Amino acid sequence: MVSSIPKATPATSQTVINEAPELQKGSYILMDSLKRHGVQHIFGYPGGAILPLYDELYKFQARGEVKHILVRHEQGAAHAADGYARATGKVGVCFATSGPGATNLVTGIATAHMDSIPMVIITGQVPRAAIGSDAFQETDIYGITLPIVKHSYVVRHARDMARIIAEAFHIASTGRPGPVLVDIPKDVGLEECDYLRVEPGIVKLPGYRPKFKGNIRQIDPALELIEESRRPLLYIGGGAITANAYLEIKELAQKFKIPVTTTLMGLGAFDEHDPLSLGMLGMHGTAYANFAVMNCDLLIAVGARFDDRVTGKLDEFAAVAKVIHIDIDPAEVGKNRIPQVPIVGDVRQVLQQMLQRARELDLPTNPKKTEEWLSRVKRWEKEYPLEVPQYPEILSPQEVIVEIGRQAPNAYYTTDVGQHQMWAAQFLKMGPRRWISSGGLGTMGYGLPAALGAQLGVDDEQVICISGDASFQMNLQELATLAQYKIPVKTVIINNGWQGMVRQWQQSFYQERYSSSDMIPGMPNFELLAQAFGLKGMTVSTRSDLSIAISQMLAHDGPVLMDVRVKRDENCYPMVAPGKNNAQMIGLAKKPPSEVVSELAQCPECGTQNRKDHKFCPECGAQL
Repeated sequence: MVSSIPKATPATSQTVINEAPELQKGSYILMDSLKRHGVQHIFGYPGGAILPLYDELYKFQARGEVKHILVRHEQGAAHAADGYARATGKVGVCFATSGPGATNLVTGIATAHMDSIPMVIITGQVPRAAIGSDAFQETDIYGITLPIVKHSYVVRHARDMARIIAEAFHIASTGRPGPVLVDIPKDVGLEECDYLRVEPGIVKLPGYRPKFKGNIRQIDPALELIEESRRPLLYIGGGAITANAYLEIKELAQKFKIPVTTTLMGLGAFDEHDPLSLGMLGMHGTAYANFAVMNCDLLIAVGARFDDRVTGKLDEFAAVAKVIHIDIDPAEVGKNRIPQVPIVGDVRQVLQQMLQRARELDLPTNPKKTEEWLSRVKRWEKEYPLEVPQYPEILSPQEVIVEIGRQAPNAYYTTDVGQHQMWAAQFLKMGPRRWISSGGLGTMGYGLPAALGAQLGVDDEQVICISGDASFQMNLQELATLAQYKIPVKTVIINNGWQGMVRQWQQSFYQERYSSSDMIPGMPNFELLAQAFGLKGMTVSTRSDLSIAISQMLAHDGPVLMDVRVKRDENCYPMVAPGKNNAQMIGLAKKPPSEVVSELAQCPECGTQNRKDHKFCPECGAQL
């Protein structure tokens, strides 16, 4: 094994100069630095290489300066820190030891990286002299995680600790947020040095200069496109949540009468009760949002990255639209779709610039300009609604989620991944930061640990985890964490006895060959499982019991696990099939509206829908 310790970087962070240096161990410097950065909760699991840090943590916790949450698996620590960060907007922090402790964090780090979540991950490492010798519980976690972190460090000397922690928090939380790894060899935690404190925000990093203000020369062209447009659409992604741009999006939408659709990560950025809201777009988005994106003449992308689950067939996505793309990460602008007006900057600040410029130019609010467009979209909304089926003898998953949302409209919701996640995204209407779900990586087992992290972050607020029977079993050990700390998370299992989304794809695209997706063999009794952990367990299987059971669950003073038995073969619709455009949805009650399809040209050879400006079909090469 080759040592992966990077060379020490220059000490660019500034120290507090009015305090005399004092001799302290590296472990103390770490804990004091975390405290100075406002860390109140640390999620983690101890082990040999990180014991010097845990020994110091013991003292800080005894003084009430920080609270450590002992998870039952390191993956749970990463997801809990992630959920905490999403709910609060603060940096989440987790600890794990070297070797398997560190590698168990990898899925959680990748989840945070894909969704741009600010986290600082502290891992223990074997002593410096042993690095590269294949020592007990040694892994190159610095190298392993390079593709899935925003930045990473190995602390070579205790004297670097305060600077590195300050830089880690600064990098994790500024620009496009993301996880930062800090790997600490065991002997660095024990090493003594003169401690000069580094305060939060006092960091200078040459070469790291996130751009927050948009280029003023791009603001006027963007406003010109908005003024010219007759069928504009706001397409809002997770960057709007990160930037807290809710008021600016609302003002822009209402000023120019622009309908709004959000990605899975952008849910909550715009009030879904607002008449301008079209809900989520994409693979399992609303039909009317997908029709709107296919028919708009201007797409205003705000903190979104044109990912495949949103666009479907990329070259047919918003095929007749001009594009304004606003994002803080220049690497995202133009990556999948070349915009007519690219604007790099913090989306909230860019929108503020646009709104201010619109006021300076005294641009008129002209509802008549988009009146026909809004009328068209509203007609689609009435003709292609999301359906909540009711069956004679069994509950549908949709009606369960609708009832939870009715009784807990202001809760924070976490989910796992699969059908239940998409139904929750379709039917729950949440405020900012109240939707917490793994979007980019699609991590099963995320929901429960994320919920416990979120609950600790938002204190007395209601937190509900909506899970599936397959996803839940991936991290069910965190029920013990809920029990130990009496964290009052309410978990609802939408139990259809399948890996639900896998089964749906096997039915739709693999000729009903249900290979290894049936979860009934070996399934535990979830109610008894909860009781085994000392928690309240419930089982619901009839419509007559559903409402009162949810009411009892929400009223219970403590964690609850509710197992709701639903129709086994219910599919999540609408659905954009792989390789199809957003107008070609499975599960619609009737054909797409003619005005949407008319924007595309059908290939005479293979029947593929293509953009009208294509001369040749990209599927078969035939001339159009």
